[in-house]
Amino acid sequence: MKLPRRQFLHLAAGAAALPVMIARAQAYPARPVRFLVPFAPGGPTDVSARLLATHLSQNLGQQFYIENQGGAGSNLGMGTAARSTPDGYTVLFVSTSFIVNPSLFAKIPYDPYKDFVPVMLAATSPNILTIHPSLPAHNVQELIAHIKAHPGEMSFASAGLGTSAHLSGELFKLSQKLDLVHVPFAGSAPAIQSALGGHTPIAFTVITPAVPQVKSGKLRGLAVTTPKRSPALPDVPTLAEAGLHDQEADTMQGILVPSGTPKPVIDLLHREIVKIMERPDVKETLVALGFEAVASTPEEFAERIKLEIPKWGKVIRDANIKTE
Repeated sequence: MKLPRRQFLHLAAGAAALPVMIARAQAYPARPVRFLVPFAPGGPTDVSARLLATHLSQNLGQQFYIENQGGAGSNLGMGTAARSTPDGYTVLFVSTSFIVNPSLFAKIPYDPYKDFVPVMLAATSPNILTIHPSLPAHNVQELIAHIKAHPGEMSFASAGLGTSAHLSGELFKLSQKLDLVHVPFAGSAPAIQSALGGHTPIAFTVITPAVPQVKSGKLRGLAVTTPKRSPALPDVPTLAEAGLHDQEADTMQGILVPSGTPKPVIDLLHREIVKIMERPDVKETLVALGFEAVASTPEEFAERIKLEIPKWGKVIRDANIKTE
């Protein structure tokens, strides 16, 4: 069958460009690579990204540099990455907002399914449910009973509107049909301080700032939200162990590249980052930040994105969570 001239020329041009694309991928990286972090400097996502960028620079002979673009709930940086050339020279390092924002905001500057290709789920951190020791509850079931006995009188602190910790608290409320007031703070540390003072005697936060308070007895750790217990607080049960199933949640760190990035580049990035994540010193640094190395396959991360966007979208809608 004879092809129309236009279609023939299009196919011929694509075939001619293929060796060039392969050659470029094989030479990668030939210049500095931007690690785009959609948060301000200093937070755990930024610190983790800098850790990986340092080792990638050493291992691949080109600088992997951090560009922080915080703002708009991290939408600003993720939108910039979505519009970047898919040549491997922009790598996006995200947190849980990547999978939450599509439901939290009326409009976002990226499509989480179409604009990016996953490289890996890099690391995860448990959320934890803590309470002030003045509350007459020593496990999750006792806390639920206490809240139900005092409807509308109890409040819980979180690390901020739409954060993974906040959504953990909302899922807890919805599943148990609790009349519990949410009080958002600008991060887990101030939320923990509020719980310590008894102002908001219940808190859902990331685990790191809670660890010393639980170990000292200043707060009571009732449950972590991950499928398994945290090595940081091995005596604190999971929510599933406490009788609450299908409540798994964590704060994640993931790596993506713009759609259209050559597969050899993605494979190289994945392979090199896996090697870095296996280093004992890198694992120790992540543990100090409250994270556990995962280093998933691209396919596993893609599946997680596919499952978690609708999961948290339902929680956001059912809890009527809206951004201002």
